[in-house]
Amino acid sequence: MAVCAPVLVATFAHAQQFDFAVGGSSPFSTKNITDSLAYPAPAERGGVYPGISLDRVFENHFGYNAEIAYRYDKGVYNNYQQFRPVMYDFNVLFEPRMKGFFPARFEKRMAVDFLAGAGGQSVIFYSPVGTCACSTHLNSNHFLLHAGVELRYRLWRNFFVRPEAHLYRILNNTSDFHSDNVLRLGASVGYTFHTD
Repeated sequence: MAVCAPVLVATFAHAQQFDFAVGGSSPFSTKNITDSLAYPAPAERGGVYPGISLDRVFENHFGYNAEIAYRYDKGVYNNYQQFRPVMYDFNVLFEPRMKGFFPARFEKRMAVDFLAGAGGQSVIFYSPVGTCACSTHLNSNHFLLHAGVELRYRLWRNFFVRPEAHLYRILNNTSDFHSDNVLRLGASVGYTFHTD
C-alpha cells in the first residue's frame, strides 16, 4: 500500500483530461446468403445502440477508456425469438499529436483517439412463447477483442461531438450469429473535464 498510493497519486496528479460521452450507434456484420439451413444464423446488425463512454488521457497522450453499448429495442432472432445484445470493453487509448494534420483553424478543436482492448458481449434471449406472466431470459456470453477510432471536435467550450468506428472480434459468436466480426458505427456528444 505504501508503494502503490504515491504511484497512483502521481499518476492522477498529472492527468490531462477526463471525457464523458453519450451517443448512439448501429452494428454492421455480414449476412449468410448461401446457407441451405431452414434457420441460418442471422447477421448481427441493425437497431439503435445507445452507449456511454469514459476516457482518461494523460500528458504523455496515453490513457484508458471504458464503454458500454446495448440494443435499445429488442431484435427478433430468425422471426421467432426476441433478443438484445450488450457490448462492453476496456481499452488502452492513444491520442497522438496531430500538428499539421488538420487545417490550422481546426487544429485546436480536433483530436483523434485510437483504442485497443478487450471486453465481452452478452446476448439476452427472451422467452418466445409462454402461458405465464413470468419472464424467462437466457444469456449467451462471449469474450471480444476491440479496436476503435474516434474523431473528437470541440463545439463550444468543453462540449464536443465525436464520430466513431469500433471493430469487434467476438470469439465464438458464430454460435449465435453468422460472423465473429462486427463493425459498430456511430457518434457521441460529450464534455471534457481538464484536471491540469
